[in-house]
Amino acid sequence: MVPVMATLGFLLSIAATFGLTTAVFQWGWLQSLIGLDATAPVVSLLPIIITGVLYGLAMDYQMFLVTSIRETHVHGLTARSATVTGFARASSVVLAAATIMVSVFAGFVFNAQPMIKQAGFALAAGILIDAFVIRMTLIPATMALAQERAWWIPAWLDRLLPDLDVEGDKLAQRIPPPRHTTTPPQREEQQAGTTGWPTSDRPSPEPVCTGGSGRRERP
Repeated sequence: MVPVMATLGFLLSIAATFGLTTAVFQWGWLQSLIGLDATAPVVSLLPIIITGVLYGLAMDYQMFLVTSIRETHVHGLTARSATVTGFARASSVVLAAATIMVSVFAGFVFNAQPMIKQAGFALAAGILIDAFVIRMTLIPATMALAQERAWWIPAWLDRLLPDLDVEGDKLAQRIPPPRHTTTPPQREEQQAGTTGWPTSDRPSPEPVCTGGSGRRERP
């Protein structure tokens, strides 16, 4: 279901982008904000360019979010918990990338050339809609509601597709865990002659008395 949701989300974002571009440049909506004096037809080459660029960026944002969600789900979380955790990890990346791209393309809106102005407006509006409305709102909400059904795939298609272990989870399961060997505490051994007594257990020497004659005698 994930590819279906990604494709439907892109169709929604591209339709909204073309609708806004037509409304502004052909119908005259909000012309004063972008410095237009009169309406103009949309350049015929513009839909082809916008579709290609937006599709690439939309799938990038989709991969950032869904791979993070999938990784947490494979590691044992439920579908809804994986959606929340994966979205929290990857949303900052999508937010930063989309903000940069919107800022770059919005700078072309104030260009005097009509084609560059239209392209800049369409790309800025398309990325804004796709990243913030589709990828960061609609897709996570749909996956949270669908839960395990979001990862459904037909059995015949699952047999044909290669099983790619991108995160290396299956390889980690085949590798035996390392053995934790405990080393015995090091004994403080200071040998005195051939006794080999430890320092703490070595007996104290016997007292020796010399007596009155100066000759050492043991008691």
